Amino acid sequence: MNSNAFFSDLLASISERGRTLLRRAGSSDTKQDASGLVELCEALLSGRGEASGTAMAREVLDRYHHLDEAGRLSFFETLARKFGPDREKLAQAIESWRTQPNDADASDLHFASEPRRQELIRRLNRAPGGTGELVAMRADLLDVKDSHKDLAALDRDVVHLLSSWFNRGFLVLRRIDWSTPANILEQIIRYEAVHEIRDWDDLRRRIDPADRRCYAFFHPALVDDPLIFVEVALTESIPGAIAPLLAEDRQPVPIERARTAVFYSISNTQRGLGGISFGSFLIKQVVEELRRELPKLENFVTLSPVPGFMQWLKQAGDVPVTDEDRALLDHLDQPDWFENAELAAQLRSVLEPLAAHYFLKARTPKGRLIDSVARFHLGNGARLERIDWLGDLSPKGLRESAGIMVNYLYRLEDIEKNHEAYANQGEVAASSAVKKLLKSEGRRLLDMRLS
Repeated sequence: MNSNAFFSDLLASISERGRTLLRRAGSSDTKQDASGLVELCEALLSGRGEASGTAMAREVLDRYHHLDEAGRLSFFETLARKFGPDREKLAQAIESWRTQPNDADASDLHFASEPRRQELIRRLNRAPGGTGELVAMRADLLDVKDSHKDLAALDRDVVHLLSSWFNRGFLVLRRIDWSTPANILEQIIRYEAVHEIRDWDDLRRRIDPADRRCYAFFHPALVDDPLIFVEVALTESIPGAIAPLLAEDRQPVPIERARTAVFYSISNTQRGLGGISFGSFLIKQVVEELRRELPKLENFVTLSPVPGFMQWLKQAGDVPVTDEDRALLDHLDQPDWFENAELAAQLRSVLEPLAAHYFLKARTPKGRLIDSVARFHLGNGARLERIDWLGDLSPKGLRESAGIMVNYLYRLEDIEKNHEAYANQGEVAASSAVKKLLKSEGRRLLDMRLS
């Protein structure tokens, strides 16, 4: 931490000296619109001095902050349109390669094809605090990218560089507990995306007891900003509902009796790093950490939401249900339907097999699993272990998944095999219990059609 602070102070000093040089030279542009910012970017790319370059980078980032939404869009569009590869150099490199291809020409072709905006982004990263501000700039880009297809190439270049700067080798795993600085704990409360943390007391219940853990990845350039964090409950067995884990009056599990580590919430904090995956590394490293600390742990599982299930039920045209099923599913719109035991039992007989179909058979037009949480865990090599009926009775859980949750099991000896099967053949590793639900769905539909 101290070395990071020293380095940051050194960069700030260089930057300030460079700003002084810029002011003395009279080269500081006073334009505050996107065109003035682009001119400064051109100057940054053409310059060679370290001090003036660092100062210019800082100036670019400062001016970017003063742009309104239209100005930022204009800036992004200019980067996409005018900061691509040098076409003349690229044409020469292509001709050299065609004439007499060799390793040197291949290298020249590689560097000639690189868009100028990549070098611009690298130079912006030299500014004090530049890495964090580029991540924030990427978040702004995501806000407009989908409605402006011409920005896709710019986004690819930004992601390419951020993926290098935020690769696993730079990330540091830290445990979050009640002694963690308050500014970091505030971010845990703010960015919890799965099960809302209501207040400081709620946070303490999740990270302070002996049977609770929280871990986060940090980056040296963002020392006080967790990139992603996971909350863990240590239990005696695999849980089927979230409420008992989060209850205010729950009895802590004696640590010597814990046999299961439950990953019940994973949250990203940096929207600008969307599409750059840390979660798989986080889970696997936390598993190793827990195994060293608690060698008696036998099971490593999630208790996961199913955020796309109800939307699929309502909108997909290939949901395998009869008219009678549809009429029954209409009851899900009633408040507190789950308190009617007879109705809940009828809905369970329909919804559990449909959930199995949703995970094992349903796909997007591109052939991907519909559920983003399922794609994440199955892609990491987990197995779909169990479908948990009425696992989440919160308003959000009922609205998104009819209260259904699932357990994904991380069996260390099977992770690689499961990952390869999913990545190469699209096969979902699932327990016999889940597969049995899918078979029961087929038999039930056949019986209803024959009757």
